[in-house]
Amino acid sequence: MKKPQPYREAALKILPWICTRCAREFPPSNWELLCVYCHENEHARVEDAKAGGGKEKPKPTGTHRPLAGLAELLKKKR
Repeated sequence: MKKPQPYREAALKILPWICTRCAREFPPSNWELLCVYCHENEHARVEDAKAGGGKEKPKPTGTHRPLAGLAELLKKKR
């Protein structure tokens, strides 16, 4: 029985060597199908998260209501 190929080797044979995040061509140098820049960024984000960094503050919801008075204006026109 033929031994199955590891995922990365099989993927590199059938998929183009294009980074799945930024679409740069890359030489296969890591297990993931990422260029060296995106690979390093991915590891940095994991390390930042472990250290408690990288937590984004929640964005405030919008407060502007451009159609808030529309119902009243339509009532007046009737």
